[in-house]
Amino acid sequence: MKTETTLNEYAIEQEPWYLPQEHEVEIFEAAYRNRLPVLLKGPTGCGKTRFVEYMAWKLQRPLITVSCHDDLSTSDLVGRYLVKGGEAVWVDGPLTMAVKAGAICYLDEIVEARKDTTVVIHPLADDRRVLPVEKRGQLLRAPDEFMLTLSYNPGYQSVLKDLKQSTRQRFVSLEFRYPDPDLEGQIVRHESAVDDLVARLLVRLAGMTRGLKDSGLQEGASTRLLVHAGKLISHGITPRIACRTAICETLTDDHEMLAALGDMVDSVF
Repeated sequence: MKTETTLNEYAIEQEPWYLPQEHEVEIFEAAYRNRLPVLLKGPTGCGKTRFVEYMAWKLQRPLITVSCHDDLSTSDLVGRYLVKGGEAVWVDGPLTMAVKAGAICYLDEIVEARKDTTVVIHPLADDRRVLPVEKRGQLLRAPDEFMLTLSYNPGYQSVLKDLKQSTRQRFVSLEFRYPDPDLEGQIVRHESAVDDLVARLLVRLAGMTRGLKDSGLQEGASTRLLVHAGKLISHGITPRIACRTAICETLTDDHEMLAALGDMVDSVF
């Protein structure tokens, strides 16, 4: 079991750089004060994880993050017995650790997890605020400081990968979008150290790619990809090459779409 000392590794000691878009900071803090779980919805690379890190710092709580995937089991979250030195030793999972420590537990891309796994969060996400540890016959009651936060990308919703209403209606929901151009330009400039002109051109390019979402492109360029391209440019890579490698090649493998994206890059830079 993790001790309080080892949980220090989950503390956010330095303030993460985050620019609020609307009222998400106030809403998240109000939810925390009222012991309400929060669901973050939005496209990949739009700042959901950075926001959670910022709020963990602001609220002075440890942050335990789990990247969900198809094979994520209940034992992966709650804990399991492992054989050590010839005996079975119980090892807490990240969700159990977060409950015991009064931490913020962030389950990133929750729809990627197995349906039977997500059921374990239900009693934590309603008025009960308890975590059943069935293998040990325990029922852990979450302290007031504990908070459950989920995220997912509605753009990838399908019948098989969607949140059940029985899960969704336990949460306060915050929708994240890509920032408006001025704000996104500030973010790109700060995170990648490019000048204002390059930042604005990268944002313009992103807007063009996002317009292709319903024309064969699964997702447009995220703010994260703009920062990646900006960092390459800051390191001396030409803007066209930086955009083709950090943005175009990342977004698609389709040669026709790559050609269209390449034309966009050429028109902007």
